[in-house]
Amino acid sequence: MISKNDIKNILDKMILSASGWRGIFAEDGDEESKSEKISEALRIISGAASYIFAEYLQSYESGAANRKECKKTQILLGTDTRPTGKAIIEAMIPILLSAGCEARYAGVTAAPEIMAWARAENNEDSTAACVSGFIYISASHNPIGHNGVKFGLTDGGVLAADEAEKLIARFRAFTDRDDCAAIIGNLISAADPKRIADVYDNINAAKSEARQAYFDFCGDVVWGGSSGFLEAGVAGAFKDGLTRHPLGIVCDYNGSARTVSIDRDFFSSLGFKFKSINSEPGQIAHRIVPEGESLEPCRRLLEEEHSRDASFVLGYTPDCDGDRGNLVIWDDKPGIARALEAQEVFALACVAELSHLAWAKNKEQRTFNREQLAVNNENIKVAIAVNDPTSMRVDRIAEAFGVSVFRAEVGEANVVSLARKLREEGYLVRILGEGSAGGNITHPSAVRDPIHTVMAIAKMLSIRSSKNDEQRGFFEIWRSLPGQIDKYREEFTLSDIITSLPQFVTTAAYNKDACLRIKTGDHALLKDRYQQIFLREWDKRKDELKARFGFHGWEAIAYNGTAETRGLKRFGDAGRGGLKILFTDSEGMETAFIWMRGSATEPVFRIMADTDIAAMFPAPCPNNQPERYLLEWQRKMIIEADDN
Repeated sequence: MISKNDIKNILDKMILSASGWRGIFAEDGDEESKSEKISEALRIISGAASYIFAEYLQSYESGAANRKECKKTQILLGTDTRPTGKAIIEAMIPILLSAGCEARYAGVTAAPEIMAWARAENNEDSTAACVSGFIYISASHNPIGHNGVKFGLTDGGVLAADEAEKLIARFRAFTDRDDCAAIIGNLISAADPKRIADVYDNINAAKSEARQAYFDFCGDVVWGGSSGFLEAGVAGAFKDGLTRHPLGIVCDYNGSARTVSIDRDFFSSLGFKFKSINSEPGQIAHRIVPEGESLEPCRRLLEEEHSRDASFVLGYTPDCDGDRGNLVIWDDKPGIARALEAQEVFALACVAELSHLAWAKNKEQRTFNREQLAVNNENIKVAIAVNDPTSMRVDRIAEAFGVSVFRAEVGEANVVSLARKLREEGYLVRILGEGSAGGNITHPSAVRDPIHTVMAIAKMLSIRSSKNDEQRGFFEIWRSLPGQIDKYREEFTLSDIITSLPQFVTTAAYNKDACLRIKTGDHALLKDRYQQIFLREWDKRKDELKARFGFHGWEAIAYNGTAETRGLKRFGDAGRGGLKILFTDSEGMETAFIWMRGSATEPVFRIMADTDIAAMFPAPCPNNQPERYLLEWQRKMIIEADDN
């Protein structure tokens, strides 16, 4: 019989956060294990998670505003391609049925797909049952032996951080009960075998509905059809451009959930050429996180395809649940395929989607006014929502468009919540995301999606300036803004677009020097110790920092959830959230920062540095490497604080 201590011992090693509940689920305890089995204790934990979510939905105070009148709560389920996904689902379905819910299971499903499905199903007219939420089984980019759970409603994303904390508190209280295992065991035994069989018999129908909902939703997102003015002929302009300038895309699926999603069908329907590798579900050929060496197979594939057909210029590799995908591109300047840094990917998407806003306005009024992005003849404030370690290159891009940037703590749920808050305040938020992780979220989607990232860049390449109707293309709009030095040329390439981005050097999130293992469990205490060390170091190095990098001042900023606290007096007030030290030049311009935060999904402490090379060094200065200098300085200070 599983005891409370058995459950506690496992939960102590798991991480429960708004980004997901994650831990090693493989029965043998190996994080690289391909075992399909989970322990009995993990079966109880999985069942308890679904039971608490069902209970949460049934008592959700705002339920009437979130869903139509229902006869029975319905929950959608899906998994990524990790081996333990099926075992977790097998523990959950009987619990949900016994708890009075309807359950629909679509098998292997990409994260953006199940979220689009939940959104679409909730809009249906049927009142036999209603979709109240979804449970998605995934550990995102963690190693294959890990797994986890994500919960969401029908607004297209995971639970908001504050609601996620309520769910976590309920779950901890329930699993701390002496009779927790007995309750879950009884619920599993009480489930009607015929109803369980019906759920599995209808997997294909559920999967078909999920794919169709996702396909339709992607069209709305990419063209802006749900935003009225944005659609404004952009799909037609794109298809015309693609006819004149064909594009080929490659994908290294790496056995992810996207292997059975809409990617090939969606891109092919638009006229793209499409090639892929590692296309079998579960055929995980290399490290899951799509960074660094994980992009190498995709890079080689792009080089091979480009050598046969020069229209192949772009490729992507998703993580296991398929909500994140970073890019490789054909760079015609050196004549090679190369991977883009995550921060570059997000910056490109921001340029593209802000250009989309400007293009739609231009289409409507035959003029582009940088100072006033307006929609339907009403002045609307435009903003981008990002996480705290997103590079300031996005601020430079936004400034050129006359757009505001707002930051939240790391975590997709935090950024999505911030964007919703901004919209309630009257802002138009077309694009948001976590620059440090790559990819982007394009409204009305509330989750990262590699299809939307690829399409943002494809729009930049395909929607070109037209002499016939004096309509500027996306790239010419961007090049016409202040700060753009090089002259626009009609036959531009993807390399030209990338070269036009603000010149920054930023630490990659998965750089080995960006991760620390610390002993101090109290992160507020760690940051208080760090403050004393930083003040000492600043006093000692300020003349050197001024001479080498032009730093004249600094400001401490904390990020907790959707809140940004500037001018922080006590660093420990950042708690477990992000802490940034922002450096300014003699004019008060923000030119660099160092940052720290303990991960909510992995047992690591992340650090980084972001440096505006163009602002710090107007003339080339190869001997100065501020990002490396600042990162190493940050490492030493945090290690000293941890050792105190």
